[in-house]
Order: sequence, then structure tokens, then C-alpha cells
Amino acid sequence: IGLKSLVYFEVVSTLSLAIGVIIALWLKPGAINKEGIQMQDPSKYTASPNFHIWSIIKSNANLQILVFAILVGLILNFLNKKEKYIHALGRATHYVFIGLKYIMYLAPIAAFGGMAFAVGKYGLASLIPLGKLMGTMYLTMAVFIFLILGLILKYYKLSIFKLIKNIKEELLIVFATSSSEPAMPSLMNKLEKLGCSKSVVGLVVPTGYSFNLDGTSIYLSMAVIFIAQLYNVPLTVTEMITMILILMLTSKGAAGVTG
Repeated sequence: IGLKSLVYFEVVSTLSLAIGVIIALWLKPGAINKEGIQMQDPSKYTASPNFHIWSIIKSNANLQILVFAILVGLILNFLNKKEKYIHALGRATHYVFIGLKYIMYLAPIAAFGGMAFAVGKYGLASLIPLGKLMGTMYLTMAVFIFLILGLILKYYKLSIFKLIKNIKEELLIVFATSSSEPAMPSLMNKLEKLGCSKSVVGLVVPTGYSFNLDGTSIYLSMAVIFIAQLYNVPLTVTEMITMILILMLTSKGAAGVTG
């Protein structure tokens, strides 16, 4: 199950990155009239960074926690009384989820503060490119959900519309907070009630939250193309393929609770 999940995650994540790039190149959300918009000087970001895999892992706390969690899981697997420790961790997880639920009540206030700051500092004109980016992004996500995920579910004789109906409350939480993290506890409970095995849900859902961030992948690839279009930076096919390969790694564990 774990191997199948990881293969599926990587294939679908790559598809989401590619779709984000293709639709951004087609609709050109960054090709706008920049008159009246405060533009920063991008030259300080053009120096070639000293890029390597370890630098990404070192700077990404979520990836570090993920690696640590895998190691703890391997160690637990070899302990004699592992059920006792797993039960204790399960109880601790329950309380963490309760704490997260109450933190999320503050998320709308934080989102309001972030938007108010952006408009107050850069003016109403800043909403034009951001609005175009958001509109393009939501359109791309709709294409991904109903076309790619819809076809995958149809192959297994399942309906994307029935799934959406069953998890509509979780989808509203994700939409309101711009993060899938707060919906995870109730999503896992709901999948178990729908008939999924507890062990499969416990393995696949948390792993998917770190390895299969399709919405984040779409946003990241689209945001890079958007910025390139905004600053009139042409990208070659080789550079775009390199970008997708880099984002395949940096998107893992990237979707924490939105700041």
C-alpha cells in the first residue's frame, strides 16, 4: 500500500505541476498593464544560488519532521510492545487535532490581516494582478479535480461528485483557510466511516499531506510563471523542465497552515 501510494503521489504531483505551467503559459496571468502598481527591483534575486538537495531539506522544517517521523515509525515497528506506544501516540495525536481545531478559529482573522496589509501598503491596484493569478489558479484546480482526479476515480468505478458531496464540510474548511491541514482529522474520521480501513487511512492520508500536495504544486508552478511574465523574463523549455523537477522536491511538506 505504501509503495503504491508513493508512486501514485509522484505521478499525480508531476501532472499537477505540468498543468499549472501549461495553463499559466496559455492564459498569461502575469501579462498585465503595470501602470500604477508598485514594482520591486528583482535584480537582488538574480544571482545564482548554491543549490543542492541538502540545502532544501535543511531549510524545510516539514521535511525534517517527515524524515524524523519515518525513522520513529521504523523503530516502533521493531519494538516488542509497539501496540502500547502506538496507542499512547494515538491519544496524543487526538489532543493535537483538538488544539489545531481551535487555532483554526483564528485563521480568518489572520487572512483578513494579511490582505488588509497588502492593500494598505501597495494600493487597490495590487489586487488586479493578484486577482488574475487567483482566478487562473482556481480555474486550473477545477480542471485538475474534475478532469484528472475525476478520470482516476472513474477508472475505479467511483464518482468524483459523490466524493465531493461526502467531504463538502472539509472542502469548505480548506477553502476558508487556504490550507488542507485543519481538515485532516475530520477527513480521516469520515473516510473510516465510509468504509476505508483504519490502517490504510492512517498511512495514506498523512503521507499524502506531505507527498501529494497537488494544489500547492499548481500554485507554485503557476506563481513562478506569473512572476516571470510580470517582469518580462523569458523561460526556455529546459528552464521550465528544471523548475518542475525542483518543485517536485520543494513542494513536499510545503503546505503548512497558511501564515
